[in-house]
Amino acid sequence: MLDPISLGAIGAVLGAVGAGMGNEAGKWAWESAGGLVRRIVGQEVAAPAGPADLEAVAQLIHEAVRTDPALARAWTAFARTAPGLATAEAVPRLPVSVRFFTDRQGPMKLLEREATRKADGRPRVALIHGPEGIGTSALAIQWGNQKAGLFPEGQLYADLRGASVGTAVDTAVVLRSLLVQLGMRQAEIPQSTAERREAFRRCVADRRLLVVLDHAHSAAQVLPLLTSAPGVFTVVVARRPLPGLDAWKVPVGPLSDKDSRRLLTDLTEKETLAAARAVLPRVLERCAGSPYALRAVAPQLSEPHLLPGTTGLSGPPGPGGLSGPAGSVEPQWEETAVVSESDPVRTAVDSAYRALEPGVARVYRLMSLREWPAFDAAVVAHAVGIPEAEAVLSLGVLADRQLLERTDTDRYRYRPAVRAHAEEAASREDRIAACAATLTRTVEWYLRFAVRARLAALPQGWGIGPVYEELAESPDPYGDEGEALTALGSELGNLIQAVYAAEELGDPDAVYQLCQAFWPLQLKAGRHDELLPALRAGVRVAEARHPRSRMAGRMHSLLALDLIELRQYEEAERQLAAAAEAEAASRHLRGHASAVESLGLLRLRQWRYEEAYACFGEAGSLLDGIRPGDEGERDLPRARALLERHSGRALRDLGRFTEARQRLGTALEFFRTGDAYNTARTLTDLAETHLAEGDTTGALPLIEEAMVPLDKENAAYHLAHLRALRERCLS
Repeated sequence: MLDPISLGAIGAVLGAVGAGMGNEAGKWAWESAGGLVRRIVGQEVAAPAGPADLEAVAQLIHEAVRTDPALARAWTAFARTAPGLATAEAVPRLPVSVRFFTDRQGPMKLLEREATRKADGRPRVALIHGPEGIGTSALAIQWGNQKAGLFPEGQLYADLRGASVGTAVDTAVVLRSLLVQLGMRQAEIPQSTAERREAFRRCVADRRLLVVLDHAHSAAQVLPLLTSAPGVFTVVVARRPLPGLDAWKVPVGPLSDKDSRRLLTDLTEKETLAAARAVLPRVLERCAGSPYALRAVAPQLSEPHLLPGTTGLSGPPGPGGLSGPAGSVEPQWEETAVVSESDPVRTAVDSAYRALEPGVARVYRLMSLREWPAFDAAVVAHAVGIPEAEAVLSLGVLADRQLLERTDTDRYRYRPAVRAHAEEAASREDRIAACAATLTRTVEWYLRFAVRARLAALPQGWGIGPVYEELAESPDPYGDEGEALTALGSELGNLIQAVYAAEELGDPDAVYQLCQAFWPLQLKAGRHDELLPALRAGVRVAEARHPRSRMAGRMHSLLALDLIELRQYEEAERQLAAAAEAEAASRHLRGHASAVESLGLLRLRQWRYEEAYACFGEAGSLLDGIRPGDEGERDLPRARALLERHSGRALRDLGRFTEARQRLGTALEFFRTGDAYNTARTLTDLAETHLAEGDTTGALPLIEEAMVPLDKENAAYHLAHLRALRERCLS
């Protein structure tokens, strides 16, 4: 068993505590570690910001505890109750494969060759590549489902959305998805990319797994996701070979005419294919062996106008000079001004589009104006201005025609090439004014959705802006705070796109209100990496449109709090300074105090306790300037109680235990009047203060009292932390 005061064990504990700051208990442990390190070393020690810093701090602790039995006991007690490394034990599975899958025996043999290669320390990696619509993704999923027996401990899938640099998913976000699929709880996922990468490699080290990385953009996007674990096989899917990625190449080409006919027969019927024999050679030529193009044309072969005797192949000029407008009943297989003879996907999309009814075609065009990850009928109805029932039918038709893809959550999304076609058609047929109006209505729908969910997820919170004022007293559509938080998280990708759309439309109020709606996801769900670009957009808009304003202060503060959780402390400090400056310039004392308070919380995270205590004092002085009738007056008692709690935490870690207990007691007295959550948090702080003094008798009843409300709220991580503290008292 590893000696708990050995250098390696101390470093491991610090590393585990640092990686566990994704939840409240982890943050407590990190803060407590800083106070203990200060007492052990005898001076303030800066919190480690990287591996080298962590090793240096571990060395300081080791040198102190190896010669002082009392300090050794204190560190051992902390290490015994500190959070360990998160585990992940789920058995994930791939998405469902398509029912009709034709040929591909050669590529499948190549995949099996790499998958069964003898382990020799090199990562097992295959790269499936081929043009859009050729079936590369379907091949990876079909092979993975067919060979599930090779991977009894799971199959992971991640869509890297690499159609362009702008859509490619960040490595940290992909790693979060993979860890969640493996069974790691959201609140246990480390915040930094490096720690997530280490957690992923640790979790898969002894497992037999398949990892499918679909729609990769570049080697740089893929390399951090690879592992040399002997039981892991990674399949990367891309449109082309990726320079810089060492992988077993699996090229995918077009289907033969024979296999193309077989697929069309599976998708329709032999009788249908026989009835369309006059046009079938031209259809096969234009589809050029593309499974997507064949699937897109299959519904048209079942239409009556393709039976013998109705073989006209070009309609009258449509909008923009195109042959056969949307709504025509004739298949468009002749050359047109915009359809490339060499692009079977584009040809198939254009033909399917022309066969649409005008109302369905309008939905197809207008929902393509931004890269919405996936949308449902409710937002389509509002954006396009149609009844929701009509939107449901239109989306169903578009999915049946292969112009949209259905997701597992009953939403819809475009393929990249299809969206490009739809966006071009919208520009040509709907023109700028109609497109801008649709985009405005889409942003409006997402904004109102986000504000409702944000108010329900944090009923004690507040927001600035007209939609917050309008909806503040409206009925709550959610059963509880957790349901509202889940709803907000499920739309996060679309809400981030709505921020960018509002910025593009020149609507700063929508940007500000959407960014504020993200706060529950920052506070409770740890979605910091995903939110960072949108929060930067909020600051960008505020500085361009309303510098040194109250709203600019709000945007800087939200960004700073996100950066703190991502441990980007230097930039967080700059953002908090900008927030304080803007709030002071706008004479908003409550916001100014909040910015200074947040700086104090940053200092706690950095183990700079003297500075943290000074910040909380400065914030309190700013609150003293709020007079009766001023904005923020109603919030003063709660704001002061929070500052008392924070001050108590700083004093505890400075070793000023008596003062810490007095401050925490004052805060507790207020929170006991109706705030169960903060009551439990303050009781925990008091218990840790007693433990820091060595007073287990005083700590135990506080721990027992704190566990009662938390047990009702299913606060698993906080309860686990309290149980560890109770065990420390009893042992």
